[in-house]
Amino acid sequence: MADLQDEPHAIPVTPVGPGSLGAEDTPASLMPSALERAAALLSVHPVADGCNTLVWTLHQSPYHDIDTPDTGVDTDIPRLRAGGVGAQFWSLLVPPGQERAPRGTQAPDQVVSDTLEQIDVALALMRRYPDSLCLALNADDLADARNRGRIASFLGPVPGRTLTDSLGALRAFHALGVRILAPAGAPWAVEGLTAFGHEVVKETNRLAMLLDLTGCPPAAACQLAAASKAPVIISHTAAAALNPHPDNVTDEVLLALRAANGLAMVTFDTALTGDSLHAVADHVEHVRAVAGPHCVGLGAGFGAEPGIPRPMGLTDPSGYPRLIAELLERGWPETDLALLTWGNAQRVVRDAEFTARAAQHRRTCS
Repeated sequence: MADLQDEPHAIPVTPVGPGSLGAEDTPASLMPSALERAAALLSVHPVADGCNTLVWTLHQSPYHDIDTPDTGVDTDIPRLRAGGVGAQFWSLLVPPGQERAPRGTQAPDQVVSDTLEQIDVALALMRRYPDSLCLALNADDLADARNRGRIASFLGPVPGRTLTDSLGALRAFHALGVRILAPAGAPWAVEGLTAFGHEVVKETNRLAMLLDLTGCPPAAACQLAAASKAPVIISHTAAAALNPHPDNVTDEVLLALRAANGLAMVTFDTALTGDSLHAVADHVEHVRAVAGPHCVGLGAGFGAEPGIPRPMGLTDPSGYPRLIAELLERGWPETDLALLTWGNAQRVVRDAEFTARAAQHRRTCS
């Protein structure tokens, strides 16, 4: 039986209108009734978005005020609310191409320093907008924030490269509120898990931290999914079967996620999905068909300043109702849509906590 805090409470969703996307972006095939149904569903089952890089953007350009519409960045609180976003995973990674040194050549202490700076910016963001954003450390916090009309803020992922031969950095990040780790590029997970890599997986399980396999080669992703006792996620990806981009997830990995009760979260990145809302919906449907309705989510990858190509109709978070309306028109049942937007993300967070409690119980009894 679900906890009472998991029971949904309706929250207001700002109607999608001309706004930042413009009425011309609404596909002509969408009937108003579909958008109305989408808004009603999102008021009860808001989007738990798996990836937003706003923290890095604010670190580089701290003058943005996201409490009001800000044309200098694609994410602000009004557009998050217009899109029905109820939880946001704030990425603490340096975006590709923006590192101080070529990826893979940075000294570990520099990676740690960059990560700590990002955490500081993220926590400052929570303090600056307390009426809209609140730090979430567990599944109960996600539900509580939703029920109070705030956007639950999960911190992570942080790069696995910050961990060398000690788990101390991982525990320190956890103490600062981080709940997701990205193994991609870490020396302990490049060509299969090393002995230390297995220790990292065990410790993330013990701490109820999620592993984000975004960017991991298929073989490494499958091995990590099998090694973890808790569900793993891929926070922003699309289907390689539809577009063979190196950052897209293969059917082999989707099947591994299905076996591990994990979660693949589909991005709104033109390079990965194509340049239309219809193309993004195709990727969502493919992930659902292969991994199952309990293993598909949404991780748009917003949070940037202008210039990154986005699919038409999904150029900022306010476009989420359009995607849900498109899926409704394709015949998706509302139960599956509720899993896509909120239920699956809530479930993997709660399952990670169950795994952690079981691990702690075993240690106590041994």
